[in-house]
Amino acid sequence: MINYLDRTVLGMAAPILTRELSIGPIALGWIFSAFSWSYVVSQLPGGLFLDRYGSRITYSLAVVFWSLFTMLHGLTGSAASLIAFRICLGVSEAPCFPTNIRVVGTWFPQRERARATAVYTVGEYVGLAFLSPLLFWIMRSFGWRILFAVLGAVGMGFGFCWWILYREPEESRANEAERSLIRGSLAPQPILEEPPAFAWSSLRSLLKQRQVWGVCLGQFGGNSTLVFFLTWFPTYLVTERHMGWIKLGTFAILPFMAASVGVLSGGWWSDWILRRTASATVARKLPVIAGLLLASCMIMANYVSSDRAVILIMSAAFFGQGLVGLGFALVADIAPPRLTGLTSGLCNVAANAAGILTPLIVGLIVAKTGSFAGALAYIGAVALMGALAYLLILGEVKRIKLD
Repeated sequence: MINYLDRTVLGMAAPILTRELSIGPIALGWIFSAFSWSYVVSQLPGGLFLDRYGSRITYSLAVVFWSLFTMLHGLTGSAASLIAFRICLGVSEAPCFPTNIRVVGTWFPQRERARATAVYTVGEYVGLAFLSPLLFWIMRSFGWRILFAVLGAVGMGFGFCWWILYREPEESRANEAERSLIRGSLAPQPILEEPPAFAWSSLRSLLKQRQVWGVCLGQFGGNSTLVFFLTWFPTYLVTERHMGWIKLGTFAILPFMAASVGVLSGGWWSDWILRRTASATVARKLPVIAGLLLASCMIMANYVSSDRAVILIMSAAFFGQGLVGLGFALVADIAPPRLTGLTSGLCNVAANAAGILTPLIVGLIVAKTGSFAGALAYIGAVALMGALAYLLILGEVKRIKLD
């Protein structure tokens, strides 16, 4: 929740911030995109750092530093400084989801991973769904700069709490029976004291796996929808639909609430299918493909005039995107045991390439056409591509075995 509030509060502030700093649509697209430049480049180094130093150290450092750079956003006076702070934020946040995936793989047996993934993934949407009215009120009452200071301070507090409280199963009070349940085996497994060293051969081997390519393309398709909602959606409601601040504060939260329901129901649905069929392939792929197909329906918003109809369509699309959040559980299912960080980082590179391209493409379309119609068509098409990747390329969901 803190992670996504910190990276998306700029989207909330954008309608006011752009007027105050005289920033146009194309420049705003570059600012939105800047976060993902460094976020993508830092995924593999962040995954390797995670594999070597573990979840406790990695997450503590990441949260404290990304919170610091969030606070610095409030001091910006130009597009150039905003881009610089967004780049630093991207570097700091890069280890977040690889760590999330590692924690789920470390602490939960396979039959519980989808629900565990849903619980942390719903944080992406819950904060925006239920805190948006408060954040809009703070912005109107105290100005947009205070938003960054408040969220940065909250994040720093959490970073210290994680360092104090988090432990791996072997270091915790969990007994051997509990650890065996997590591992899916009754026999104790040896703990490897020496962390894995990076080898280019490991990366090349992962890139030869069709499962990795299927997940990467599918995550790119799903993340394109997410990035649109996290960056351009408030501006779309203000400029294209001419909603006032009161209406914006009310309507903007509904798609995020729908996405929250999608995330939780997707995790429950997947684990239910897994219990009924014992097929990880059906249990993981079916909800994600259904979600991407639903997300592609966003294009229908171009053909209705009612604000309520637009919000209903956007809520349905974002509900579908919530189902796609299950893809992180799928990564935990296919990652080689000692390369979870590297595999997660590689898949996150592809997913967050959408964070680079989507803001730029949307900004370019809006600047050239003066409308969001083409932008919604682009998001819908990319979601369809993601559904095809999961359906045709991914193949069987099983753990990758490398020499």
